[in-house]
Amino acid sequence: MESLSPEEQVFAEAAEEVAETFEEKAFTWRGDMPWENMQTLADADLLCPSIDERYGGQGMSDLAAVLLVDAVGRVCPDTGWFTYTQSTVGPRAIDLFGSEAVKENYLPDVTAGEGHVAIAMSEPDAGSDVASMNTTVEERDGELVCNGEKMWVGGVPFSDAAVTWVKFPEGLGSIVLPMDDPGIEVEQEYHNMAGYSQTHFQITDVPVPESHVLTRGRDAFKQQLISLNWERLGSSICATAWATAGLEIALEYAQNREQFDQPIADFQGMEWKLAEMYRQVETAAATVYNAAGSAQGHENPPGRLRTSVAKLHCSETAERVVSEAIQTVGARAYQQGNPLEYLYRLTRGRRIAAGTDEVMKNTIARALKKEGVPAVSDR
Repeated sequence: MESLSPEEQVFAEAAEEVAETFEEKAFTWRGDMPWENMQTLADADLLCPSIDERYGGQGMSDLAAVLLVDAVGRVCPDTGWFTYTQSTVGPRAIDLFGSEAVKENYLPDVTAGEGHVAIAMSEPDAGSDVASMNTTVEERDGELVCNGEKMWVGGVPFSDAAVTWVKFPEGLGSIVLPMDDPGIEVEQEYHNMAGYSQTHFQITDVPVPESHVLTRGRDAFKQQLISLNWERLGSSICATAWATAGLEIALEYAQNREQFDQPIADFQGMEWKLAEMYRQVETAAATVYNAAGSAQGHENPPGRLRTSVAKLHCSETAERVVSEAIQTVGARAYQQGNPLEYLYRLTRGRRIAAGTDEVMKNTIARALKKEGVPAVSDR
């Protein structure tokens, strides 16, 4: 990629080289945490590249995190998903907004490939409408105490903590909730169509040290919305990597499958299909990299317009491309256990998680109404 700095170029090449070692076990994890792959990335100084070096990261740009998820996700979809969540979601929020104590407590294990931090936002009566959340943090006898419930939380069985969105008396905020606290009780554990666990848990009188408060006060909601932009970037490139994986499987199959005395890849209809799939993957990747290119921590976070466009476009693209890959391979790809069947179940979830298509369209429209169409110099 021509726009990469020399450091980012070296990083991307190293990520690609390590990702190749994941190929043998790819598509076998099926929602299980690929600990050995995460530790391999950590040992190679690749995991969580944008997290501060003091906590085991590399202190690189947010673009580096996108490069990592892209390289890993197209080889091993499950490792790509966990790399995305740990590089751009919960741990990234701790790195950006957390106290020194909470960073030291959780980030070194994550960057070493030995820990996991979840994100807990949704509730039974609050999904996209975060203002309807009922999980609260209130002061009681001079201490902060959390009560409420969260659902659709991924990774709870192996998470050390969850970055949890809550309501303080003065408004929305977020905290780090230790998952081993006795006040947290699992209500129900679901499995989504891709086989990933999602947990509904109750929170009863869980103490919240001041050091575990991430965002609170006048700027809290603004900070949380900014943190969502990092999540959308990660989700976007994860979806794009999965679409690329689907295209690669379809291309290899089409070049080796012969019908009517020639590879099916040589039929014009198939050539057009492959070309269209690549066009969609390439434009999706360009959208993400454009959004990530100038983002860097607190000083210059990714903007809501670009990240919302990327999230919407890449999620839709991934589902379309993987669906076309299934069409290319045919009946084999439609069987349970086939990599493409699994990829389709994964990609379908991207149109819901981290912001539904409909919410992204609303966000895009509101940004346009407030800020106008970006000038040429801002593209």
